[in-house]
Amino acid sequence: MSRKHSHASDLLGLNRLMIDALLGSTDLAEQVHLSILNHTTSFAPSLHKPLMKATSLVYHKLRHATNLAGSGIDQLVNWLTPYLVTNQGWKGRDSVIAVLNGVLGDYLHSTQNPLAMEMELKCRGINVVANEQKKLTLRQLRPRLNGHVLVLAHGLCMSDLMWRRNQHDHGAALEHDCACTAVYLRYNSGLHISSNGEQLAQQLESLVQNWPVPIQELTFLCHSMGGMLVRSAHYYAEKAGYTWPSKTSRMVFLGTPHHGAPLERSGHWFHLFISNNRYLAPFSSLGRIRSAGITDLRHGNLLSQDWHGVDRFVHSEDRRIPVPLPEEIDCYALAATIGKRKSDIRDRLLGDGLVPINSALGIHQNSSLNLLFKPENQVILPGMNHLDLLNRDEVYQQLLKWLAVSCQQETSCAIL
Repeated sequence: MSRKHSHASDLLGLNRLMIDALLGSTDLAEQVHLSILNHTTSFAPSLHKPLMKATSLVYHKLRHATNLAGSGIDQLVNWLTPYLVTNQGWKGRDSVIAVLNGVLGDYLHSTQNPLAMEMELKCRGINVVANEQKKLTLRQLRPRLNGHVLVLAHGLCMSDLMWRRNQHDHGAALEHDCACTAVYLRYNSGLHISSNGEQLAQQLESLVQNWPVPIQELTFLCHSMGGMLVRSAHYYAEKAGYTWPSKTSRMVFLGTPHHGAPLERSGHWFHLFISNNRYLAPFSSLGRIRSAGITDLRHGNLLSQDWHGVDRFVHSEDRRIPVPLPEEIDCYALAATIGKRKSDIRDRLLGDGLVPINSALGIHQNSSLNLLFKPENQVILPGMNHLDLLNRDEVYQQLLKWLAVSCQQETSCAIL
């Protein structure tokens, strides 16, 4: 399918997702029905097998009819494709697609659903890495590019367009105030963080090799899961011997759950609870819908070794391989709290509503996992939630303080 917005590809993707949901609902209904029969036909053993077979046959027919309907709609959409291709997406498309990818991204990817997001590094709205004519594209952008590149990495269930909130975009503002070039990362946040990390490491190397002017400095601004992704990418880049880590001067983390988030842990325990109840057990399949990206947030997995060989829906201890902060890079952590004061009970328990303060600051009782941000590189801002980190002026002013050195280096940051 075309990488441009296509109503046809959107319809195909939504149709396949709807058919999969119907099939999943049919499977769930069958499991519930059979579970009830298993516990209610003990008074008539002779009826047990016939009832079970008849029930399974009914659900088999339902699945067959659903698949036929889905195939018919696919054929119709394919026939209409020439009339449905457009460069304009429908209103709210980006937000819907971003959420779908955050929740179901690994499933969309494995089933080759057209709604699955692909990783892109975008400057002025143009993919500057994966484009087949990337060198030509970059030359066209050259008058507006420079050698200080600011890479912005979004969080779970978000996209590159969501850096703009309440008429403010940290990237655009920093471009103006620090004379840098903002490059926005877009990725499928439902995939494993390690999978995205390896791919990002490769794309950043391609970016450095193909940038039309020599890159003198790379700075990363990361929100939420984006910070975990960048740390993972740096690990894999060092392992592969890539050059871009040596050009990286700063990494700024806004509300990054370095040690996981309680929301995923709560969902995990709920899933285990219903799995152990014989009547609710069929509904445990609903808990397996959540993506690999979400389950990585239970502990904060960055590497494939952290999850490989383990059923991510089964309870397991934190088995992460420690990934310390890069010693040669200045790393900064900004945490928020919905409490009005730092001593507020909500400050300790809820943090910014999604990420606890200790997780955002990389603090862990296991010394090998403690990230040890320098005290002067840590800030806690009260009275704001997780999304407020994208647009509050207090956050932006702190970013300017941390990036002040780059802002002052006019010779290296001047527009070329």
